[in-house]
Amino acid sequence: MEENYVNLTPENLADEHLCCIIRKKPHPGVEAKRQWLAARLREGHVFRKRKGSGCAFIEYAPLETAWTPVEGANYLYVYCLWVDGAEKGHGFGRALMEYCLADAEHSGKSGVCMLGARKQKAWLSDQAFAAKFGFVPVDETDDGYLLLARSFDGTAPHFARNAKAQRIDRSELTVYYDVQCPFIPQRAAQLEQYCREKAIPAAFIRVDSLQQAKALPCVFNNWAVFYQGRLRTVNQLDVRGLEKLLHAV
Repeated sequence: MEENYVNLTPENLADEHLCCIIRKKPHPGVEAKRQWLAARLREGHVFRKRKGSGCAFIEYAPLETAWTPVEGANYLYVYCLWVDGAEKGHGFGRALMEYCLADAEHSGKSGVCMLGARKQKAWLSDQAFAAKFGFVPVDETDDGYLLLARSFDGTAPHFARNAKAQRIDRSELTVYYDVQCPFIPQRAAQLEQYCREKAIPAAFIRVDSLQQAKALPCVFNNWAVFYQGRLRTVNQLDVRGLEKLLHAV
């Protein structure tokens, strides 16, 4: 029911938890996300969640102002739909997706899109779940990342041309990231420190503008890892995951 959910606004942003990391004490990733959201809410960004202390939320934005190298007119872009822990199994994910689709229709949008992959990625929303709502692939990269869309009028968005490159002219470990996800600042700092300690050549590039995000040479949903010039994953990595990636190549 409507009264069981709340949308973040400039007025309640400081008081509501952000679902992913729930702490009573200040947390650097959460505070960075709040600052990022404060600017995005003015652009039509939506963060809707279940009331209470659990984790069930959806986050989306007009495609024109979404920090992702996807192009198209009059669409919404879903960054994340996440239901975790005790919140699972109660239909909250369905309710959140239905809200997003209804919001798009009532706003006269052409549809809703999101990033997916032929092989499900840990840090992407469940595309099998999205398929139940009519999302289908409308574009694809050579390495199997998909743009999924639910179209209301027959139009379709597409990956920006630069996003399909999935390659860069540098061989060292290169991580593009922003602070939209509260986990990212600590992950980036942890990996950067590890690379310094192990003398691993690496570049950590913070994406801090819409223009920079739209121009990225890869698919991007707030994190992308290159090694030896190729995109390796959009999954967030810890030290163990980084070691596995480096040794596998």
